[in-house]
Amino acid sequence: MAQDREEKQMARNRILAVCCSLFVGAALMGLKFYNYYLTGSAAILSDALESIINVVASAFALLSVILASRPPDPSHPYGHGKIEYFSAGFEGALIVFAALGIVHQGYQQIMVPHELPNLQAGLWLLVVAGMVNLALGLGLLHVGRRTRSLTLTADGKHVLTDAWSTAGVLGGLLLVQQTRLYWLDGAIACLMALIILGAGAQLLRHSFAGLMDAADPELLNEIVRLVSEHRRENWIDIHRLRAWRSGNRLFLDFHLILPREMTLEDAHAEVMELRRILEAELGGMVEAMIHAEPCSEPECPICGFDRCALRTRPFKQRSPWVLERLTSYFKAP
Repeated sequence: MAQDREEKQMARNRILAVCCSLFVGAALMGLKFYNYYLTGSAAILSDALESIINVVASAFALLSVILASRPPDPSHPYGHGKIEYFSAGFEGALIVFAALGIVHQGYQQIMVPHELPNLQAGLWLLVVAGMVNLALGLGLLHVGRRTRSLTLTADGKHVLTDAWSTAGVLGGLLLVQQTRLYWLDGAIACLMALIILGAGAQLLRHSFAGLMDAADPELLNEIVRLVSEHRRENWIDIHRLRAWRSGNRLFLDFHLILPREMTLEDAHAEVMELRRILEAELGGMVEAMIHAEPCSEPECPICGFDRCALRTRPFKQRSPWVLERLTSYFKAP
């Protein structure tokens, strides 16, 4: 019950954070387009165009967070968490599209530069927008990591990218103000587009990795560390370790080799103890599928279960539990 309450609270926190991102993003978008109206700056327009992507992505993120919070059902037995990878990929694609539009506007300013009226007021508005975006992005990252939400983390990184690009535009326009070289306005826009393009490509790679259930070395190493620290004498070896995330849920499965003289009841008790450890240490919603497998004669030298009556070879030393061994498809005596 406590875990269910914690999960519901995290879901509410995710939705609240995305709603905040959506409303603040919409307000900043209006501010930036007003700033472009005042100055006619291609660099400021590039910042405003990215804000459109922020708002659209936040709206999509809100939908994905609501769907991801739903529990598994007969139609979706692994839950609805994969929608978050679609959300991250969608946001990445929008960022790439926005970057191409910014390059177009910047190129026009480079080829046919024009003066920038009301630039001083525009610079102050950029400072305000950048500070608000910085606070919003850091807040989204904090909530995303605390609630284990890929969507909020992706949205936070995007907002922070917007904050850094605003800072870059601000610095560049200060240079334009001092030199009166108005073609620099377009060059700054193109430079910001390249930075934004890199951020979008990174989000796309992350999304594809999640949708393809790519191995997460950091997560796997954490699991290896946990099972090694809590290893019992009955746990002879582990292999075929696999783990993947789906929203706030963590799925993992592996084969646990146990002494073959164990009763079914005792083997089940060992499996449940290991599951309890993983659920307690990893937090969140953990679903561990552990296949109990009896040992064979070649594993006698690595089996530390001294009371085994079926031993045919003397014990030498326990096998080291490292990532390469535990993720191997085959048993490694």
